Amino acid sequence: MHLSVITSLTGLALLGCILELLRRHQLREKYAALWLAVGSAVVPLGLFPQMLDSLARGLGIVSGASLVLFAGIVLLLLVCLHLSWESSRLEEETRTLAEEIALIRAALEEQNRPAAVAARRTEGGAG
Repeated sequence: MHLSVITSLTGLALLGCILELLRRHQLREKYAALWLAVGSAVVPLGLFPQMLDSLARGLGIVSGASLVLFAGIVLLLLVCLHLSWESSRLEEETRTLAEEIALIRAALEEQNRPAAVAARRTEGGAG
């Protein structure tokens, strides 16, 4: 089997997986758009590798393989950067929520404390 066929089949499999994850609501649309674009680019470039070579030459790059490697590394770096940003944002949100829960618990304990003291006084006076 030729590499171009394997590449195209891999792109189709990627598109199928993304659509299935979307259908199951396990992947948000904002992330799916990026992966659908990647999968949609892989399929035709796999079927017509001469398009990739032409694009590479137009950009001043010697071979299409170098262009794919460079684009893949850039894509991975951008995904890592985005995931780091999301992680930082979620960490801050989690810290804020934990602080709010602690304040709510403290307020509830303060609210229930006078009732507990009054209940002990009535028990002590009756005995």
